[in-house]
Amino acid sequence: IACRVMRTARRLGVRTVAVYSDADALAQHVAHADESFHIGPAAAAESYLVGDRIAEVALSCGAQAIHPGYGFLSENAGFAKLCDQKGLEFVGPPTSAIVSMGSKSESKNIMEAANVPCTPGYHGEDQSLDRLVDEAKRIGFPVMLKAVLGGGGKGMRVVEAESELKANIEACQREALASFGDSRILIEKFLRKPRHIELQVFADKHGNTVHLYERDCSVQRRHQKVLEESPAPGMPAELRKRMGDAAVAAAKAVGYVGAGTVEFMVDASDQMTVDSPFYFMEMNTRLQVEHPVTEMVTGMDLVEWQLRVACGQELPISNQDDIPFFGHSLEARVYAESPGAGFLPGSGRIQFLREPELEPEQYIYPGTDYERELRIETGVRENDLISIHYDPMISKVVVHGPNRKSALRQMEQALSEYRVVGVPTNIEFLLSCLRHEAFAKGGVDTSFIGKYEHELLANAPPAAEDAKAAAIGVAARAVLAAAANAQGT
Repeated sequence: IACRVMRTARRLGVRTVAVYSDADALAQHVAHADESFHIGPAAAAESYLVGDRIAEVALSCGAQAIHPGYGFLSENAGFAKLCDQKGLEFVGPPTSAIVSMGSKSESKNIMEAANVPCTPGYHGEDQSLDRLVDEAKRIGFPVMLKAVLGGGGKGMRVVEAESELKANIEACQREALASFGDSRILIEKFLRKPRHIELQVFADKHGNTVHLYERDCSVQRRHQKVLEESPAPGMPAELRKRMGDAAVAAAKAVGYVGAGTVEFMVDASDQMTVDSPFYFMEMNTRLQVEHPVTEMVTGMDLVEWQLRVACGQELPISNQDDIPFFGHSLEARVYAESPGAGFLPGSGRIQFLREPELEPEQYIYPGTDYERELRIETGVRENDLISIHYDPMISKVVVHGPNRKSALRQMEQALSEYRVVGVPTNIEFLLSCLRHEAFAKGGVDTSFIGKYEHELLANAPPAAEDAKAAAIGVAARAVLAAAANAQGT
């Protein structure tokens, strides 16, 4: 994401400053920046999560703003407040919006007050076991238990029957406390075949708020997105408008500024219709990993919008009806991981890397002269090290075509040409997802990978081979985690 932000900043004539840990001294984002500063050891807790140190670097080099990307401190209200106190522009929403949307219970209270549809559930302050059991029975099984301050799939459990409830409540509370320092949980009605549809929203400091249409993120593994696309297959125009209006209302309800994503679950057992019910899930108060999909179908540079809003300018397009929406885009996340060994994260040096290329193919879309397009969003090069310290994402492959069939064909071609040697990858798994009949048809729900996992993993490297490739990385991560926990006690 640092490389992505720098690319737009350079085009706009904005100088950039990188910060880096010991592990990233030779990283691509350091090489791309106009200036760079070392901020600490490889452990994120001693470098990228030390807000005071980052702010100190910004002030010492004369920086005016800090772009937090989409990890580490990007949704940290304390860091946003620190930037404000130091006179640095935090390229993101106000601290109050981060606080409100960071709490699943508070965010749902705000959404309900703004008439944004919310999943039936309980997110009250009474966290006694008896009250939680009573509320779950009132909502009706199955239910989803979630950590109030959760994220990334942690602290989430599906409970199918009352007999499983008490044990799962206690387990969820323990996990919430261990992961987020807060044992509070909330309970929601669990939708058996939900589509995960999110709306990209943008707001400026002059009261303008718009949405840039939807992304379908239903292909997930353990609540982590794998493939994203826009527009959502089978989305009726009337439903898109209803969801867009709700997303804008959600942003306005918290006085939002900048880029944000409002995530909904759509109850679509068979297919989406004009009347399909949808429910607010959460709001991500940052630029999303999958933002290039939206850029592809609108022709907009969302990082440019972020920087302009941070400078106090109005949105480049403030009239909702003027925002273009054309073609179809898909994104696939390429990870150093071993699908055949339970998706264990991998690490090591990339000994050979060949990224795919597509010949441009001109086509005309109404009102637009646009080329078929492929983007490889990456921060690694050949001979770079996939570190055990950070997320093992290698790249995002993003394609755009005149329709979904064309985009699917381009994505399959791109992934088939991708070559990575030195670390295990999920490329074959991604290809299996793309080629599966259910996904090709369009409109899968969030159970897709779980339902077809055996078929999707049929072409993955053998589990033993994958496990061997991932074992060193996993062991090292465990050692680092234990060391970090020891330091924190």
